[in-house]
Amino acid sequence: MRTSAKFVGLGAAALLVLTACNPSADESDDDATTDNGATSEVTTDISDKPEQTLHVWDQEVRGGQDEQMRLLNEAFMEKYDNITIERNSQSFEDLQTTLRLALSGADAPDVVQANNARSMMGQFVASDQIVCLDDYSEAYGWEDRFGDILAYSSYSDDAATFGEGCVYGLPQVGETVGIYYSQSKLDELGLEYPESWEELEEQLPQIVEAGEVPLVLGNIDKWPAIHVFGAIQGQYEDAENIRTLGFGNPGGEWDTDGNREAAAQMQDWANEGYFNSGVNGEDYDQVWQDFANGEGVYLIAGSWLAADLSVAMGDDVRFALPPSEGPTTTGGTGLPFAVTSAAEDNDVAAAYIDFITSDEAMQILAETGNVPVLNASQFTDSADQVVADVMTAFDELVSDGNIVPYLDWATPTMDQVMGDALQNLLAGRSTPEEFVTTIGDAYNEAQN
Repeated sequence: MRTSAKFVGLGAAALLVLTACNPSADESDDDATTDNGATSEVTTDISDKPEQTLHVWDQEVRGGQDEQMRLLNEAFMEKYDNITIERNSQSFEDLQTTLRLALSGADAPDVVQANNARSMMGQFVASDQIVCLDDYSEAYGWEDRFGDILAYSSYSDDAATFGEGCVYGLPQVGETVGIYYSQSKLDELGLEYPESWEELEEQLPQIVEAGEVPLVLGNIDKWPAIHVFGAIQGQYEDAENIRTLGFGNPGGEWDTDGNREAAAQMQDWANEGYFNSGVNGEDYDQVWQDFANGEGVYLIAGSWLAADLSVAMGDDVRFALPPSEGPTTTGGTGLPFAVTSAAEDNDVAAAYIDFITSDEAMQILAETGNVPVLNASQFTDSADQVVADVMTAFDELVSDGNIVPYLDWATPTMDQVMGDALQNLLAGRSTPEEFVTTIGDAYNEAQN
């Protein structure tokens, strides 16, 4: 098994526990009752299953993400020598494209990471391409462990309702969008991380006057601007309305003063030169790497960058929630792992998902610089500075703030609609009012 020095202590112990026992359930057969009253037998002990290959597709390609997957996969195969994992790891963008084709083909994988959004998981549910996991949830006790988090991967049978119904996947990590910054750069500028959104607004022109770029963004792929808009929107719009809009359920409203104010501020920031130039033509990964090399002061982005930024910047990089009281920002879970309808053996696929989301797996996730979706605050003492920041922020957001869904989850095409609309907004090709109307029309059309 491949390990690195940082796993010799606590991480090695967690791996030993993982290979020694099933972390979440007794190794037995269970009769689980489904919603319609039917009883089906599921097996949580797969040690006597025939030798087989489990085909897994994931998007854990960055340093700490890839590390934890390799460690957990090796531990799983060590525990179950009758199972060989064949892993296909792709970037988020590539997986979004290839997964649709793969699930409709003859050689579909067994386990996939499926974006929670209606455009991905919702369509897979509606097309019966992924499996309801309620029986396994009962057998493994997922509802007790994950609680409300399961809403982020739950749909009604017809996929009309998002956030309730059957569980279709389990996530490994918690996610939140916040603000990265270099402590030494703020020190050079004589600034401290702002305590309020108004203070952040006051800092931006000061940073420009000092010859620095206040905010950096790479938006050639369109989705990064959705996260920036979400952080701004949380300062102006009611959190409950944002939740309804993000889940794409009935009763939400885009035509509000808060949404228009958020759109206006984002466009104003672009017009005032607070972003790097040419954001719509800049690559997301290149921009965060440039940030790690000293370009820009603030990077509004997701917690998934913490491990790589920590490697590049050490303890100088910090992370915080958007500054406000009881903050509201985009977040939730990473992409859940789901079982496809083409899986060779659902019991094996479900056992794998349970294994990589166990309490011991959460420990490995933390030590590889990721934010465990469960018990994150337990791992801050042993984490690198920025990773500890993210864990603390995630717990704070869940307990004291308002965590709201990714806005592009709302409809099967909202990722493209909102991505295009934000590029137009940033480029000055549309007004804030036109932006809100465009997104509102797409949301309302889906409701009708």
